[in-house]
Amino acid sequence: MSYGASRRDTYRQAGNYAGRILKGEKASELPVMLPTKFHLVINLKTAKSLRIDIPATVLARADEVIE
Repeated sequence: MSYGASRRDTYRQAGNYAGRILKGEKASELPVMLPTKFHLVINLKTAKSLRIDIPATVLARADEVIE
């Protein structure tokens, strides 16, 4: 099971930072931006091999389920 920030969103924010720096803003004056989108990924094959039962409610909330 993995819960973390969306890579796509993180890369987009990095691109925004790069664009602002290239337009002349000082990097030291840019605000710190925290991730806003997170993804929950569950690997059922690994869970079954470890004999872990994942509740259906957790599976329903997952963004991606690997079988």
